[in-house]
Amino acid sequence: MSNGEPAGRRVIVTGASRGIGAGIAERLAAAGAALVITARTVDRHDHLAGSLNETLAKCRHHTERVEVVAADLSDPDDRARIVPEAVAALGGPIDVLINNAAAGIHRQLAEYAYRWRRVMFEVNVEAPLDLTQAVLPPMLERGEGWIVNISSGAAHLHPGPPFAPPVMPGNGMYAVTKAALNRLTNAMAVELWGTGVRLNTLDPAKPVASEGAVEHLQGRIPADQFAPVEVMAEAALALSTCGPDLTGQVCVDQPLLDRLARPVMTLDGSTPLTR
Repeated sequence: MSNGEPAGRRVIVTGASRGIGAGIAERLAAAGAALVITARTVDRHDHLAGSLNETLAKCRHHTERVEVVAADLSDPDDRARIVPEAVAALGGPIDVLINNAAAGIHRQLAEYAYRWRRVMFEVNVEAPLDLTQAVLPPMLERGEGWIVNISSGAAHLHPGPPFAPPVMPGNGMYAVTKAALNRLTNAMAVELWGTGVRLNTLDPAKPVASEGAVEHLQGRIPADQFAPVEVMAEAALALSTCGPDLTGQVCVDQPLLDRLARPVMTLDGSTPLTR
């Protein structure tokens, strides 16, 4: 099911200033991809570590073909710049789109304001769809393309009643948007079956030790229950190189890698990680 490594392929990774997005960008750069990385934080966030410039520096240890496009994905006009600027920066149409950026405003649904809902759906659902529509025509013309939407196990229904308390209280709207993203991906994959364009969502099996997750979940789950970002990065690389028979799926990072008999590598691609 693999089409090899993405050497020379043109890739966009959203939400690449830190965490999963930064890890995916570095792993793809190490595999030889040409990248545009995008997010809002170019130099410094007001309280979280990580920035596009830091990710850029890490990626440029592996390749010079990495460019930054700063954009606010909650703004339809601003995110409309991303694909045209990426095509211009990389010198051709996009082969791989990684929709990783996500908003997380955690409040009880009974008091969830419209302005918060709007931001959540703009970033977590509308932006992936807009970017997919923008990269799709050249993919269809070539008969090949890869779109990976980063989702979450939060999208799964809670068994019950009785219901166990959520690990992250107030994440109901986040879960709703990720469930919508899963369904959107599957529906588009069905419509595009046979074109050579692969569309999949990717969930982490465990919370990933990103800056944002550690901040929200510290004290709620033991530190040893966090997974390293390398697992998601390797799984995203696998979905960026898979054959056309792997499409329309909600994949989970480690089970996917186990199924493909693919080891988890360090972000520079040099050494397998031990589990």
